[in-house]
Amino acid sequence: MSQPREPQPAKLVVGFLFRDYAVQQRVLSELCGRFGSMDFLTAPRLFTYTKYYEREMGSGLLRQTGSFLDLVRPENLADIKIFTNSVEREFSVNEQRVVNIDPGILSEERFVLATGKNFTHRIYLRDGIYADLTLIYQKGSYRMLPWTYPDHRDPLLIHFLTALRRKLAFQRSGRLPR
Repeated sequence: MSQPREPQPAKLVVGFLFRDYAVQQRVLSELCGRFGSMDFLTAPRLFTYTKYYEREMGSGLLRQTGSFLDLVRPENLADIKIFTNSVEREFSVNEQRVVNIDPGILSEERFVLATGKNFTHRIYLRDGIYADLTLIYQKGSYRMLPWTYPDHRDPLLIHFLTALRRKLAFQRSGRLPR
């Protein structure tokens, strides 16, 4: 019989899309006000993986990924997504989003995104929020799955997540990674 154990805390990673740098700064401020200091933030890069968001948000979207210093409990993923949805609504103009925020939790084994969309591989958490197993860690790197979003297949993002995994291991153990 397996013995239930509490999961270890995870690294909160947030990807977001935006066009307006003033909105980006205000959103970062909101996120830091809720989750504490960021310890990582990529440079904004043109989002070219899909046109899915253009109808609502316009063209010329930029993507950034950041993480937070304070670790989070994995069971808080639904609460985190509910909060980021409220930030998206707060910044909306005429009921159209000007920022898209995708929170996820990074553990040493996997990267899980939160979403409001159901699908075969997603596990329902609560309050309309599902957990999407996006990447798994095998053979020294995070690996994509058949349903992994195109932007999460990006080798540069996978490199960043692998570096954040080393930082997570250090935060949990206090030992420098090898």
